[in-house]
Amino acid sequence: MLHTIVKDKHGPLTASMAHAVETCVHCGFCLAACPTYSELGQEMDSPRGRIVLMKQVLEEKLPWAAAQPHVDRCLGCLACEPACPSGVPYRDLISPFRAVAQPKFKRTFAEKLRRFLAGQTIPFPRRFRLAAAAGRLGKLARPLVPSALRPMIDLVPASIPPAESWPRVTPAIGARRARVALLTGCAQQVLSPDINTATLAVLAQQGVEVIIPATQGCCGGLAWHTGDLAAAQAFARKNLDAFPAEVDAILTNAAGCGSAMHEYHLVLRGTPDEARAEAFRHRVMDVSLFLQRLGLRTPPPTAQVPRRIAYHDACHLANAQGVRAEPRALLRAIPGVEVIELADAHLCCGSAGTYNLDQPEIAASLGEKKARAVIASGAEVVASGNIGCLTQLSAHLARLGSPIKVRHTFQILRDAYTP
Repeated sequence: MLHTIVKDKHGPLTASMAHAVETCVHCGFCLAACPTYSELGQEMDSPRGRIVLMKQVLEEKLPWAAAQPHVDRCLGCLACEPACPSGVPYRDLISPFRAVAQPKFKRTFAEKLRRFLAGQTIPFPRRFRLAAAAGRLGKLARPLVPSALRPMIDLVPASIPPAESWPRVTPAIGARRARVALLTGCAQQVLSPDINTATLAVLAQQGVEVIIPATQGCCGGLAWHTGDLAAAQAFARKNLDAFPAEVDAILTNAAGCGSAMHEYHLVLRGTPDEARAEAFRHRVMDVSLFLQRLGLRTPPPTAQVPRRIAYHDACHLANAQGVRAEPRALLRAIPGVEVIELADAHLCCGSAGTYNLDQPEIAASLGEKKARAVIASGAEVVASGNIGCLTQLSAHLARLGSPIKVRHTFQILRDAYTP
């Protein structure tokens, strides 16, 4: 697509945004893949429409406000990328545009408050645990809670599991085959710390030594995807400093975290840390991809795990990182397990970081549709590789009265290896 975006007009991220715009040929293949277009049926709420809007804003032909509602409604699921025959790197446009546009967007007090509270709690596990406890009390007095904060308390689970801690080094069982470092996440530590416990158990059983850097922090995804560039850069630098060089890989077990770390080169574009970020992101790998490449040292024994497992592709694992076959292959390695594909599997579940806070109606509609697809599959359990998806699916399955369990891939693997 031809454009007149002036080089560096909008800072060091201008070039990546301009490249994404010029790669688009306006064909429309992305429309069928886009959840918001499916929900709303509006051109401006499709990837193609948003690209045109962002192009015209960057060209200074449209005011920033013209693009704001449509850019806000984008889930950032990146389903448009594998659907695009021209290979438009939509991720190089949407998050950089939000970072550039955020200071210019006008927001209501309620929007500012929700974003502030989310940004000051979710990336920090201790604060988030306290906020979740307060949210459970808020549920009891929901009519008295300001309407702006009700989407936040509505998402608080009925119960929060006890906090868990992990050793700085988990040694390999038997001969060591690899040495890795693990990002433990922030929301995941509060909402489902057992995912990390299960991940450590499986990796150790497979001969992998795991280091948990003491000074690591949030991946910065929440800040990056909501346009808070300064906060995203601070989180990125913290992790660049925290993770050691002498490991075979830096592993993530939450798709959103892995996707964000893969974009550190954009987050730190034009800074002295850009080269470090570029090298760092190539060392980051989802744990399912790592283990499938390494190969299971021993297959799981016949164990008491559910036999019919539906697999839900987390958008930031399948679309952002291209990891689709590997978690399925690990699950199929369990004797007797049948991995079931969901209808409309490409559609996002509606979690998308803090999307269900900012766009609760669209998020709820997508979440219910995904939950109904899980129920229709006839599965006993649904597996995924992202804490946001797991939380969203669990909530909507419960609302529909379904007994189907929601588990991380590595929780199922851990159970399969447990006598």
